[in-house]
Amino acid sequence: MLPNAIALTGLLGLLTAFGPVATDMYVPSMPDIGRSLAASASDVQLTLSSYLIGFAAGQIIYGPLSDRWGRKPVLLAALALFCAASLACALAPTIGILIAARALQALGGSGAIVLPRAIVRDIYAGERAGRELSRIGAVMSFAPILAPLLGAGVQAGFGWRATFVVIVGVGLFATAMVWRAMPETLAHRSGHQSIGAVLHGYGELLTNRAFVAHLAIAALSYAGLFAWISGSPFVLQNSYGLSVLSFGAAFATACVGSLIGAALATALVVRLGLSRTIGLGAVALATGGLAMVVGVLLGAKPVVWLVLSMTIYHTGLMLAMPQAIAGAMTPFPHCAGTASSLIGLVQQLSAASLGAAVGHLVGHTAWPLAGAIATMGCLTLAVWAGSRLARGEGAQGSDGIEIGHAVAPGD
Repeated sequence: MLPNAIALTGLLGLLTAFGPVATDMYVPSMPDIGRSLAASASDVQLTLSSYLIGFAAGQIIYGPLSDRWGRKPVLLAALALFCAASLACALAPTIGILIAARALQALGGSGAIVLPRAIVRDIYAGERAGRELSRIGAVMSFAPILAPLLGAGVQAGFGWRATFVVIVGVGLFATAMVWRAMPETLAHRSGHQSIGAVLHGYGELLTNRAFVAHLAIAALSYAGLFAWISGSPFVLQNSYGLSVLSFGAAFATACVGSLIGAALATALVVRLGLSRTIGLGAVALATGGLAMVVGVLLGAKPVVWLVLSMTIYHTGLMLAMPQAIAGAMTPFPHCAGTASSLIGLVQQLSAASLGAAVGHLVGHTAWPLAGAIATMGCLTLAVWAGSRLARGEGAQGSDGIEIGHAVAPGD
């Protein structure tokens, strides 16, 4: 039995907020973690990169498992791992243990990203899938606005370990909600999946030009976001002198762009279609990145300009990324979990790589941060412009018939 659409959107939004909550809540604490555990900035940044790597590894697992065993049981197992690893983060005595615990935390948390996307594809297709992902994104967008403010407050009052205790509480609440309210949406479970069958499924996806083009758009735009997450704490706090509370406010302000982008996408995608909505987002991504470069070049008010530029980038991200994911998954209802896994894997690997590079290069200048974000925004626009024919072909199924709207639990 399918749930009320509004309730489903809210629950899936809560689950997809796990990534921002587990990351953005502790971002204001990164300099203090370094001081507390006698770790360098690059070592502390590895707690973010290890999270992204763990997130990527988890994405490989959960999609095929959920195609075989169902969405709900696999999701509950992932949430249990997330809660246990978050507690380990709170108790970590060294930076090395914290890095390892963050990887396990991500391994559990990745299920809360992969499986909601697969659930959406179980119920919706095409523009309606894009609209539902945008609605979920709107709910999720409150997390990166509220999480750094909450994290900054907890950090100021109780220290960084208390931040992870709060994350444990969030995980336990979500687990209880899934246990009580989440139905099973997978109508037809796949048979036994060997490693060969899983690899064949990935091969099917990677030989589809529309899937690859949409995947590139989602991965490039997402990598730019993690360049900001990785570099902004050190640029804004260490280079520009913001306090932890001021940084939390600046970080949250930039995230308002996500709400704007999600609202615009929800209103526009059914009318304009996936491709045009992605195009609007790609233009905003490139504009935000280039504006950041211009601001650093001209020596504009650094904090204000960086935050404003990133707000534009956030807006573009929520216009482009959910629609790109919907476009990638729509032709593959028979392996939605596997498709979601592959999308997440590539996104997290690209984000981890760029985040680690920015964390290593960032110092007393914003150039590595601005350059990385501008590059990702411009590449996203270039891929969108250069792949329009391939993505148009991908709007059709293998038999050449346009994939219609899936049955939904209500509008």
